[in-house]
Amino acid sequence: MDIQFIRRLAELLEKSAIDEIEVVEGESKVRITRHAAPVVPQNVTYHAQPAPLPAMAPESIQAPAAAPVAAAESAPQGYMIKSPMVGTFYRASSPEAVPFVEEGSIVKAGQTLCIIEAMKLLNEIEADVSGKIIKVLASNGQPVEYGEPLFIIAPED
Repeated sequence: MDIQFIRRLAELLEKSAIDEIEVVEGESKVRITRHAAPVVPQNVTYHAQPAPLPAMAPESIQAPAAAPVAAAESAPQGYMIKSPMVGTFYRASSPEAVPFVEEGSIVKAGQTLCIIEAMKLLNEIEADVSGKIIKVLASNGQPVEYGEPLFIIAPED
């Protein structure tokens, strides 16, 4: 291939909406790309200094131990449905649709409770047990993590 041919290919690339041209002629090969080479991410490590602990009186050290016990007692008891993946939580199939379930709804095992969107795929999350929805723990459109609690169900007896 001669240089004039390569220059004409480059001009064609500039004048058109084409991002890349590759020509193979015998054992010769030329590739012309409009975009720069991709940037390779670099590993960057940040070292955070630990925050100094405030001085505490001996009474204040024992007080927080009672708070988690009180919080655990006030949390609803029942079967917890957790997110099987990282994604975005949706209570309904579309913004104008009625939510799949509400607090107080009776559900059967296998019934759809919500949708989690992950990588542009809509994944229906189903009830593992039959029972009554005690609490909906996630908000519509909220990002959720793997293992994050979504619903609490009081199982049927």
